[in-house]
Amino acid sequence: MKGSEALIKCLEYEGVKTVFGYPGGTVLGLYEALRHSSIHNVLTRTEQGAAHAASGYARIAGMPGVCVATSGPGATNLVTGIATAFMDSIPMVAITGQVPKSIVGTDAFQEVDITGITKPITKHNYLVTEANQIPQIVREAFHIASTGRPGPVLIDLPKDVADSECTAKIPGQIDLPGYKPTIKGHPSQIKLACKILNQSKKPVIYVGGGIVHSGAEALLLELSERLDAPVAVTLMGKGAFPYKNNLYMGMVGIHGCPAANIAVCNCDVLLAIGARFDDRVTSNMPDFASNAQIIHIDVDPAEIGKNIIPKVPIVGDAASIIKDMLKCLNQASHPEWLAQVEAWRPTEQGVYYEGKDDEALTMRKVLHQLSEMTRDNVIVTTDVGQHQMVAAQFYKARRAKGFISSGGLGTMGYGLPAAVGAQLASPESIVFCVTGDGSFQMTFNELATASAENLPIKVLLFNNNNLGMVRQLQKFYMKENYYSVDMPGNPDFIKLAQAYGMETYTMEHTGQIQEILAEAMDNNKATLIECKVSCEEMVYPVVLCGRSIDEMILFKGDK
Repeated sequence: MKGSEALIKCLEYEGVKTVFGYPGGTVLGLYEALRHSSIHNVLTRTEQGAAHAASGYARIAGMPGVCVATSGPGATNLVTGIATAFMDSIPMVAITGQVPKSIVGTDAFQEVDITGITKPITKHNYLVTEANQIPQIVREAFHIASTGRPGPVLIDLPKDVADSECTAKIPGQIDLPGYKPTIKGHPSQIKLACKILNQSKKPVIYVGGGIVHSGAEALLLELSERLDAPVAVTLMGKGAFPYKNNLYMGMVGIHGCPAANIAVCNCDVLLAIGARFDDRVTSNMPDFASNAQIIHIDVDPAEIGKNIIPKVPIVGDAASIIKDMLKCLNQASHPEWLAQVEAWRPTEQGVYYEGKDDEALTMRKVLHQLSEMTRDNVIVTTDVGQHQMVAAQFYKARRAKGFISSGGLGTMGYGLPAAVGAQLASPESIVFCVTGDGSFQMTFNELATASAENLPIKVLLFNNNNLGMVRQLQKFYMKENYYSVDMPGNPDFIKLAQAYGMETYTMEHTGQIQEILAEAMDNNKATLIECKVSCEEMVYPVVLCGRSIDEMILFKGDK
């Protein structure tokens, strides 16, 4: 068969049911093979949308998402989505067309060195030079994308290679001598970590997306109860620990919960699992957990010691290591420490809510109510900005994969296409996309994709006619000299949504929140809810640059 046909057969062999893409000249053969395939092709409205949708799909389906683009601008339009997946450790296989080998390097029409461009933002990438390489490369790509620390892999396929004959068979077990992710933790390091934890009086567990990727949520719960240790999560770790458990403290970091931030700064042992001590969590790194012995567990050895030097480094899979730790850990009890942590928890009034006008609509009130009404089958995706941080603070995910957001890259425009992918991966779920007027306008064309696929996605749009997070940064760092953040050219979002055939609601005061959210959850239709909020609403708590994470501004007027 042709190389293009072989590639699609290989995708079928890997269990791929859905691909997201945008056709073009160099991938005509691939799309012809897709036409005869069992794989469902989702035509997105941009290649960036395809990459984000593949990311959202991967995070729910638990397998690599696949996106396809033609050469040149098609390939470069994938770059932001690939980088987003790379930063957040999302398994993805991106397939790009390339000009024929004979004219590579001649600046041919729609030629670009996409393997060179994406080398820093992929786990690995391939330029296919012979059709018979395709089965081996596809098998390797899925193996690399989904093992160890997950991430994106790119396959660049020249048109003449795609059109030439492939006679090679799909290989069985993959053996890559230079790629051997460590799964089992070092026994002596695990014993040392357990010894320190058994002696701890004020332990804290800090977890990131590695818990979710490893499927270690139940083990984490058992570990925390064994240690009697409170748990703080990162943005990527939301949903990794049951929010109703009294050991759950919430998100840690510059917009983190006071209990989590203060506890990290006062603990004597910090057990970090599947988290990378990024600057959004640590703020001023020398002050981060400065009183604690730090134990760092991560499947990626490159993360160990990169930002924070741990007392005990352990490389390996989170689930495997926690299982081994549970064999060595004593049952602990820390009533005084937990009472102190409880005292640091904020009340919903005072710290989080601004103003005394109960009728004033705020992001906090809407997202708090959404959290209260959420059922176990709800998935929330977010864009990036103030709404993202308020959602992270107030929305309590009921499931391990119930909160999807762009963390490391902070990609505006991620939320809607990610919702498309999530809904296709889990048709029975209710999917909410939480977005702002700035982020929404970056990829709202994917409403057409949602419409074409008959997806009942709910778009919760916070419209303050502003780039809210940039405005907040200008407030704190530019002495309230606001510039280039007002958005007077915004469209009528209700009419826009109606043009795509969506149900629409406008929310302007508190009394409408519960009724509108309830109707949207039950209507089984694509829905847009425009929430008109003030640009004066800030995200609190906030830790300013250079401060320790326990030096939070808690509310308007606080210093």
